[in-house]
Amino acid sequence: MSALLALVTFVALLLLGVDLIVACAALLLWLGSLVLATSDAPDPPNTRTEAPITQDAMRNLIENSATPLLVTENNTIAIANRTARKMLGQHVVGQDARMAFRQPKAISLLSKGRSGRAVVRGLVRRRDIWQINRQAIDENLAVIELINKTAEADISRAHTDFVANASHELRTPLAGIIGYAETLSEGTETLDSPIPQKFLGTIQREANRMQALVSDLMSLSRIEAEKHDRPSELMELAPIVARAARDAAGAERLERLQLGKFETVHIRGDMQQLEQLVRNLVDNAMKYGAEDGPVAVDLVRSKDMQQARLTVTNTGEGIPPEHLPHLTRRFYRTDPGRSRASGGTGLGLAIVKHIVERHRGRLEIESELGQGTQVIVRIPLETQENNQPEQGTKDSDIKGRSADQSDASNSLS
Repeated sequence: MSALLALVTFVALLLLGVDLIVACAALLLWLGSLVLATSDAPDPPNTRTEAPITQDAMRNLIENSATPLLVTENNTIAIANRTARKMLGQHVVGQDARMAFRQPKAISLLSKGRSGRAVVRGLVRRRDIWQINRQAIDENLAVIELINKTAEADISRAHTDFVANASHELRTPLAGIIGYAETLSEGTETLDSPIPQKFLGTIQREANRMQALVSDLMSLSRIEAEKHDRPSELMELAPIVARAARDAAGAERLERLQLGKFETVHIRGDMQQLEQLVRNLVDNAMKYGAEDGPVAVDLVRSKDMQQARLTVTNTGEGIPPEHLPHLTRRFYRTDPGRSRASGGTGLGLAIVKHIVERHRGRLEIESELGQGTQVIVRIPLETQENNQPEQGTKDSDIKGRSADQSDASNSLS
């Protein structure tokens, strides 16, 4: 009906002498208004409002998990699933989480009120090892996950004991072989032929290399056996680094050693292991750097004043980037022939890595072909140790050095 009325009006306008274009515009306007008036309005957008997660929902979600899980509200345990109640006791719900764990590292982690993790001993039984993971949900709520690391530690301990026992058993026959070879080498009148002398020299050289290998295996086993025990002795690091660096260089290579900037830093550590760390790094830098090239050693505080930063830098060929991620693996060599010829056992950097991990530090290896290699060890200062909960040990950061890092390295050389 409305469309018919619009057509009648259009015809009337034409009969009255109105311009055709004006009449058509009026018709189109009328018809468009009719279309808009009769069309249905679009449906409103479908908006979903998520309901907040309630404690009852969280309780039902985690109740049957085989992993002990806790939900805390302002460090008070509001929810504990069945596994956690069986482990810690039925009374744990409503208790302060710090009182429930009664472990200094756990208490330190929970008191910070942020996400993190800590490894504790004796949570249930004396020899148990548990990892506590805390994940904050908001300012008040947090989820605590308990992971049993005891079996993993037992396997590692069994492996360590086997290597230590085997190494100990090898020391006695090796000492006998070396002793007899040295005795024969002193009696030169019985070895007139050059061939026996050559064979005897080979026996001595290989026996000495095996003895060094056994010694490194025993060192690695001891370090692994103590990796969960954080060193507690407070010490100044600078004298230890300087003394160990000179020992590693020896009288014949001392002129290549450059002791650079040394700052007074105090850490909690194991003196013998730290000396071994420095000796290994300096010896490697001299063996595999440029012949007669300098080796620079520096000890400073990090920019955030939270860590001691030990740097050992050499010059020379550098290390191809494809080898960098594997350098701390046991018996890994970038050039096996050169490593054996220099007397290397393939365990030096593996020992360094484990010492750094025991001290809750970080190891970085940076290299650029044709420029040399820089090894950086970061160990938390004693002040940080007192104020920060234990975090999980990070993997070693091994990477290629950029141009600006290369310039900084060259300035140390």
